[in-house]
Amino acid sequence: MTALLSLLLLGTVLATVVPGRLARAGWAEREPVLALLAWQCLVVAVLLCCALSLLLAGAAALPELRAAVFAGAPAGVEAAYGLAGLEGWGRLTATVLAAGGVWTAVSLAREIRAARALRDHRHAQLTSRAPELPLGLVPARPTGERLVVLESVRPEAWSLPGPQARLVVTTGALRQLSDRELAAVLSHERGHVRARHHWLAQCAEALATGFPGVGVFAAFRHQVAVLVELAADDRAARRHGRLTTAGALVELNSPLFRTCPPGQLAQSPARVDRLLLGAPRLPVPSRLALTLAALAAPAAVLLLAVAPGLGTLV
Repeated sequence: MTALLSLLLLGTVLATVVPGRLARAGWAEREPVLALLAWQCLVVAVLLCCALSLLLAGAAALPELRAAVFAGAPAGVEAAYGLAGLEGWGRLTATVLAAGGVWTAVSLAREIRAARALRDHRHAQLTSRAPELPLGLVPARPTGERLVVLESVRPEAWSLPGPQARLVVTTGALRQLSDRELAAVLSHERGHVRARHHWLAQCAEALATGFPGVGVFAAFRHQVAVLVELAADDRAARRHGRLTTAGALVELNSPLFRTCPPGQLAQSPARVDRLLLGAPRLPVPSRLALTLAALAAPAAVLLLAVAPGLGTLV
């Protein structure tokens, strides 16, 4: 019983207190990849609290499930969890948590299906505007992302993820950007594709849409949208320089064209300032400490779940 209540309490604290502190962390802009890891660990920890609480609540509600869960456990482990005699409370808790789990799966499946449909639609549109050469005329299939150039006066660049990833630029971008700026833009978009940022965005969107009243999921979606752009900016800056990357960002989002979506457009001035300031990365010991702190959240959940059983063995 203590483990179940502790998991529910820990999940509540992680979902309400920690997101605000993590969102205000000053080091996140300097280490966006590490910040993404921290947010993922936080969300995984919250989901683990729910999943393990569901397991323990189900074990309390159903003696058959309890026998299966503790099958093979040493003597005294099952009694240490204190689940016997809590069938009514266990059924209520398990029903609520199971409904949340089913809704999470439905939301994720719906988001994946919608994202796949949108991706296929955009690929079809791209193919109609820029048909590919027949395979017999292409000497070798490219191993990386294929570059596609579209005719347009607007300077634009974007990526289409998936098994046949595409990096798309317009003729307006070719005219507007220098060679180094164009290389920085392509490196930025290639960073999104290779880091599978679309997978992370889909998961964040599914959780935030499925549970609009849960603050940690809304914060996760917002932070993912910001941090993936910073991570891609850093990838381009490492290869082509901060000034070049900032210049490319300014050219693509000048008042004359405004090619970014509204969310990214609002981020653009801060991203340019960040690139121009060029704050150094955190020292390696600090990065290691933050990594361990991030991994400690899901580890603490697992330790809390098995603590009563471990207590009977010592």
